[in-house]
Amino acid sequence: MVTEEDLSKLPDQPGVYLMHGKNDEIIYVGKALSLRHRVRQYFQPSHDEGLKKKQMVQNIDYFEFIVTDSELEALVLECNLIKEYRPKYNTMLRDDKTYPYIEVTLGEAYPRVLFSRRMKKNKSKYFGPFTSAGAVHDTISLVQKLFKIRTCSQKLPENFGKGRPCLNYHMGQCLGPCQGNVPVEEYAKNVQAVIDFLDGDYFDTIKDLEAKMLKASEEMDFEKAAIYRDLIESVKTCAGRQKATQLDGEDRDIIAMATAGEDAVVQVFFIRGGKMIGREHFFINIRVDDSREELLAYFLKDYYTGTPFIPKEIYLQYVPEEVELIETWLSDKKGAKVYIKTPKRGDKEKLVELAQKNAQMVLDQDKEKIKKEEGRTIGAMKEIADLLGIPGASRMEAYDISNISGFQSVGSMVVFEKGKPKRSDYRKFKIKTVEGPNDYASMKEVLTRRFTHGIKDKNDSGGAENSFTKFPDIIMMDGGKGQVHIAMQVMKELGLSIPIAGMVKDDHHRTRGLYFNDVELPIDTHSEGFKLITRLQDEAHRFAIEFHRSLRSKGQVHSFLDDIEMIGPKRRKALMKKYVSAEKMAQASLEDLADTEAMTKEAAQMVYNYFHTLK
Repeated sequence: MVTEEDLSKLPDQPGVYLMHGKNDEIIYVGKALSLRHRVRQYFQPSHDEGLKKKQMVQNIDYFEFIVTDSELEALVLECNLIKEYRPKYNTMLRDDKTYPYIEVTLGEAYPRVLFSRRMKKNKSKYFGPFTSAGAVHDTISLVQKLFKIRTCSQKLPENFGKGRPCLNYHMGQCLGPCQGNVPVEEYAKNVQAVIDFLDGDYFDTIKDLEAKMLKASEEMDFEKAAIYRDLIESVKTCAGRQKATQLDGEDRDIIAMATAGEDAVVQVFFIRGGKMIGREHFFINIRVDDSREELLAYFLKDYYTGTPFIPKEIYLQYVPEEVELIETWLSDKKGAKVYIKTPKRGDKEKLVELAQKNAQMVLDQDKEKIKKEEGRTIGAMKEIADLLGIPGASRMEAYDISNISGFQSVGSMVVFEKGKPKRSDYRKFKIKTVEGPNDYASMKEVLTRRFTHGIKDKNDSGGAENSFTKFPDIIMMDGGKGQVHIAMQVMKELGLSIPIAGMVKDDHHRTRGLYFNDVELPIDTHSEGFKLITRLQDEAHRFAIEFHRSLRSKGQVHSFLDDIEMIGPKRRKALMKKYVSAEKMAQASLEDLADTEAMTKEAAQMVYNYFHTLK
């Protein structure tokens, strides 16, 4: 269930969010200019995005997000993830035609600059994908004219001089390689200038276009100025590089790390076929003297031992220790050469930076979560210890008795250590020596058995710890004065000195304070200590009830009603529902018993005789 605390962690940055269902499956992928604002909208009652989105929100169990450097990158990553996971509530895209690329045909002697709808495994260099086909067309037209790149589809040099040069040549917008008078080397310089431009070296071009736009405006030629303005926007749109899609179609893992004290988060981005298709993060504990290089080496060996797929390339922040040895090991494991690299510039370095940025964000949020969790757990334990006036507390044990109208009682012991449930130390007790609904006597039996067992184990084991030999710092009784005095009696008989507090309830069966040293201590109901006491009390009650139910379902709980002739499951249930205890049932008249649902006079007589015979 998504909480306000989850939403508060969303950054005000562009990125992609992934909604998960109750079975951990991804049910929706979306993008946002601001993750904080967009994701919050889904959980606002007044927000309406239609029936389909409403159904989707009802099925969200939790969400995760990936931060990007721009909305454009978020959009491309969203497309990649939708195609990878095919979420239930996304409108599916049929193929890669959604986003266009710019292709520079480097496999030709005289390359061209083309509009392409998909990347192919050839010698061409691809730029993109881009979100605007119009901007791509404008940019291609501009670079063709600026750098005098051919637009024809002739095969060169095979067709040198077989036709007249086109109009672009006569207008000075093409070098005219079709005539055979342009050396390959000279033409290649212009092609490299195009690549540099598309790689981001476009500032001079924009500056020149802005000067022309200003001049046209001063000459009152607003139509021409508008053309230059649109060209500038197209260039800016296509100049933004996409880190969410790499252009060579390789498989890569991008690994980066963020550290703080004894904690670290390692972020792994998965790029498959040139597209980022997902990520994972891992928490690791570190020592003060661990270097970043040692940590990365440790992570690589641990992670790739268990993962079934090893990519061709692994990009890292730092060069890990034993990098050559790890590279050889991974290559042997993959059956092909694996390269470990630490990129220092360009898009690959930016991808590593993006992974580090996400790792840092996860670590910061986890630190905040740990801080809050410590307040709920260790901090709450300190509050309780301070309230009781004891030096400190790490372990609490709580006890509860469960029965159904007094018919067969069971006891439960739950353990909280440092404010968290320690379920491996929970214990169950079948009451053996008490007949009927006597909670005090039942509690005395449970406590006596628990601590007698603990003392015996301590003596037999020579001090070795187990769930019984480890005694609590505080015993919490589910009740007030009576339950506390029973526990104190047991401690005295066994020669133990353990603080005992009673969790006192009000008339609405809600905890209102602690009974300690014969005084009821009020407690702030908004404090973390109070919330911890409530969780402990609820857990003890839940565990006892579940134990009782499991025994009944297995037919292991035997009620005295089972020994009375003519009383089957239906009549037993009706009697237990009508009478709150065996004592009340014994006091009932024959007529009252006969008036019970499903009972006959003969069956009522059997019950009446049972109690009166016992007396």
